[in-house]
Amino acid sequence: MLFAFPAFSQDSRLSLADRVSRLEQQAQKDQGGVGMVNQMQQLQEQVRQQQGRIEELQHQLQQLEDKNKAQYVDLDSRIGRLEGGNAGGAPAGAAPTAAPATGAAPAASSAAAGNPAQAQGGNADPATVQAAYDVAFKALRAGDYAAASRDFRSFVQQYPNESLTPNAYYWLGESYYVTMNYPVALEAFQQLLKQFPQSEKAPDALLKVGYSQYELKQIDAARATLTEVGTKYPGTNAANLAKERLQRIQSAN
Repeated sequence: MLFAFPAFSQDSRLSLADRVSRLEQQAQKDQGGVGMVNQMQQLQEQVRQQQGRIEELQHQLQQLEDKNKAQYVDLDSRIGRLEGGNAGGAPAGAAPTAAPATGAAPAASSAAAGNPAQAQGGNADPATVQAAYDVAFKALRAGDYAAASRDFRSFVQQYPNESLTPNAYYWLGESYYVTMNYPVALEAFQQLLKQFPQSEKAPDALLKVGYSQYELKQIDAARATLTEVGTKYPGTNAANLAKERLQRIQSAN
């Protein structure tokens, strides 16, 4: 019995040490598990935040795509009407003055058709001028807006005072506006108004000045310009469109 007791005590101590060791190992595992759970929760929260940002970016991208598509459709519809008006054999760059517009005037006024009251008195050969204009307008119809802007800019530089020059300035502005290059579009429309204030393109050029200012977040200037369209050109399609845009600006702000 005397020999058995120490042996029993030693076994008990070893058993207790084993138990403590196991308990320590279990505690470490539990702590590790809690840490992993916390990490998982943090990662899940980060994923949720990223998903929210992605959804927000997708929404913004969709808005830009819808806006860009609307501008393309608007321009294509106007060009389509011009092409329909040319079915009788008029030059490709000129359109009948009665052609309607959605957001802008027709591509050519009576000046483009040779009305002496609107002609600007240029000295270049009319056939050469018309051919150069047709090249740019063809690119516009084809949807090649980079080429159209390049060709129209070349046209106004080469023929600064021809009957088709106001139209070229207008479509130069449109070729930039439809691709959302609003600062350069604004510049082209303003140049038209400055150089040809009596042109039949003036009402719609002023309207697009207001549109461009709005897109550039120049809200007060846009309001003033669009109000001027209605005051200066009452009863015109441009005035009606300016009124509609002013109402939209008012409701948005």
